[in-house]
Amino acid sequence: MSVKNYIREIREKNGITQVKIAEDLQVTRQTINAIEKHKYNPSLELALKLILYFNVSIEEMFVLEEDHP
Repeated sequence: MSVKNYIREIREKNGITQVKIAEDLQVTRQTINAIEKHKYNPSLELALKLILYFNVSIEEMFVLEEDHP
């Protein structure tokens, strides 16, 4: 199983840049970029911060997908 996120879509819908999120959440822009490109899963703490930041439910931001062979 893998985790898919909709951070990029939510961020763009709200007109917020990667730089702005990174500054507000005290992480690097590269971290936000890697998470959006599904190269890195955020820590639980950062995932919760993102959910609070955008005021969305966990289900709106993250989805657990089954891997298909």
